[in-house]
Amino acid sequence: MRILIAEDDRRLNDVICRRLKDEGYATDSAYDGDDALTYLSSGVYDAAVLDIMMPRRDGRAVVREYRAGGGSCPVLFLTARDAVEDRVGGLDDGADDYLTKPFDFSELLARLRSLLRRGHGTGVVGTSLSVGDLTLDVSRHEARRGGRLIDLSAREFAILEYMVRNRGIVLSRENILEHAWNFDYDGESNVVDVYIRYIRKKVDDDFPEKLIHTVRGVGYTVRSGE
Repeated sequence: MRILIAEDDRRLNDVICRRLKDEGYATDSAYDGDDALTYLSSGVYDAAVLDIMMPRRDGRAVVREYRAGGGSCPVLFLTARDAVEDRVGGLDDGADDYLTKPFDFSELLARLRSLLRRGHGTGVVGTSLSVGDLTLDVSRHEARRGGRLIDLSAREFAILEYMVRNRGIVLSRENILEHAWNFDYDGESNVVDVYIRYIRKKVDDDFPEKLIHTVRGVGYTVRSGE
């Protein structure tokens, strides 16, 4: 899961990003409204957290223009304003939810999970995902195969979740990289292949039916029934 954090308070932005990375999310940071709109328009995000009061362009203007261009990424507003008209105005502009500062990080996580469960662009609703006898509990970050708990790292779970949400679809290495790493990732080019090997060893090696498939020259897919 890849999330954009647009917050001009660099310390708060950094704290939110670090905490989300600890939970297995990939994050990108923007510090003003113009950059936030650029990121949203050019990237593929599962959710965005936008401060309303940002320089160059406020959060409400960002969302209005993004929605007008057909953008469907779910948006959570952060706001120091708790007046009803401010909250209603933000939702009318196209935000999906809001959170008033100061906030508890556990509540931010819960609200993000709620947005992600709505399945913008995926058709997936709920916290449980499955393919064959593999099930993922997204809220608990737990994976089970045939009822057996599978020990996955946060990054492995993020990749597997993305693949299961798009089960049957062949995902390129670039697709997976964009959703599980930061936008500015500049590490090893074969990192996706390495992680797929890790996941395949844990998910497929001990089971007769293989769920993770390689499509040569294209990428990877998760499917059952072959």
